Amino acid sequence: MAKDPHALLEPYRRKRDFGRTPEPSGGGSTAARSSEDGLRRFVVQRHRARRLHYDFRLEMDGVLVSWAVPKGPTLDPDVRRLAVHVEDHPMEYELFEGVIPAGEYGGGDVIVWDRGTWRPHETEDPAEAVRMGELHLDLFGERLHGRFALVRTGRPERSSDKEQWLLLHKHDADAVSGWDAEDHPTSVLSGRTNEEVKAAPDRLWRSDLPAAEASVPAEGQPGEGPTEDELAALADLGRQGTWEVFGRTLKVTNLDKELFPARAGEEPVTKRELLAYAARIAPVLLPYLRGRALNMHRYPDGAAHKGFWHKEIPDHAPEWIGRWHNEQADPDETQYYVVVDEPATLVWVAGFGALEWHPWTSPTDAPDRPSYVLFDIDPGERTSWEEVVELARLHRTAFEHLNLRAYPKVTGRRGIQVWVPIASGPRFDETREWAEKISKTIGAAQPELVSWKWQKRERRGLARLDYTQNAVNKTLVAPYSPRASAGAPVSAPITWDELDDPDLRPDRYTIRTILDRLDARGDLFRGVLAHDQTLQVLR
Repeated sequence: MAKDPHALLEPYRRKRDFGRTPEPSGGGSTAARSSEDGLRRFVVQRHRARRLHYDFRLEMDGVLVSWAVPKGPTLDPDVRRLAVHVEDHPMEYELFEGVIPAGEYGGGDVIVWDRGTWRPHETEDPAEAVRMGELHLDLFGERLHGRFALVRTGRPERSSDKEQWLLLHKHDADAVSGWDAEDHPTSVLSGRTNEEVKAAPDRLWRSDLPAAEASVPAEGQPGEGPTEDELAALADLGRQGTWEVFGRTLKVTNLDKELFPARAGEEPVTKRELLAYAARIAPVLLPYLRGRALNMHRYPDGAAHKGFWHKEIPDHAPEWIGRWHNEQADPDETQYYVVVDEPATLVWVAGFGALEWHPWTSPTDAPDRPSYVLFDIDPGERTSWEEVVELARLHRTAFEHLNLRAYPKVTGRRGIQVWVPIASGPRFDETREWAEKISKTIGAAQPELVSWKWQKRERRGLARLDYTQNAVNKTLVAPYSPRASAGAPVSAPITWDELDDPDLRPDRYTIRTILDRLDARGDLFRGVLAHDQTLQVLR
């Protein structure tokens, strides 16, 4: 019987101070995920702590069941490796690559040495096989292939001791005599070595670029937020003035203007509060905005009044604001877009009356090549929240079947969106066609809930699974962006497990509560920044 992933992760959490270590806290762990062909995820990390070892991790019961392998896995069937059974790790650890601070548990540098999928052999319950002390499995990784076995060599004499196992490769077509993990010292995720990660933990090593250009900023590393003095300076300003934040001087006006109507029992949200939120969320949000044109949904008179789309960067924008010239635009189309490539730019955007932030799906250096495939569950007037959740669960099942990472978020309004990160390559017509096939398959499972009519008035109040957002200059709202509604709700990333939470609501989190959620659970959306997936051919 499957166990609660959160309970399984308690030993992991007790050993770590998530205020110091960049490791994921495990808030986003998902239920056990097995496709129809039995495939699950695995990862092996090369970890230089007190001693070099390899962490071998298999997805089971919504966590990564883990063994430390001092000399690393091997394809040599005549070699047996010691494997020490350690605490379960969260599923987000699949993408963890960085430096655990000295003094913290496991302090040292970590790279993703291998990853892929695996299938249990001769058992339908691999967790039970582990409890019984012997698991046979097939690995389908970038480096590790073929049939392996994990065998426990004995129970520990003391409760503080860890179980010792053996990891070995079977004699099969994938076996390679003399194969040594140390002959392959780089990350399959970033191409970096452990030495490069240790020297520049906030950099990525692009193995596809020339050496002089290969070190680029790591998208997934949040920067520093505003200081307490900077936030206090904003609070102390009168109705207007200048605010020094992130090394920039911003002219701020109408700070006490009510931009978002109040929710029951709350005060309205003022412009001052929105600017403070923009500054505090900017380091988390920046990786999703950097290098992308921004479509701004402006509400200069506040969310209670009609807003409008604003794309062209205004002439009065400070010179330091990032911008991109769309050379493919017609003369009557937007020529220069804002690009949020530093935190202060997001604060300026909020001060410009943009209550909602919508980045392009494609980067400015390849505007016709999307980084994501987008799925938008757009409810109709008759669609209940329970029906939206049911449609989202069908998306979850579809991506499990396709063995693809997909990341859901509530919209802050009524719906749910799903982002699927992909490697650069397909054009928008390809991603739209691919999304349409998946959406039509999901819709066929619940035809009474879905309409495919384009015009809203023709949908009879039914939901629309909108795959048409997969087009150049079409956007979905950014994670953590406010929405122009009472209380300033935000589009909040969620885990797939939370679809089963009866308290989940699409506008549950606001600019006043989402930062506490981030502190408690981390950024559940960060995995979309690993653009390493390819789209399967769908029949």
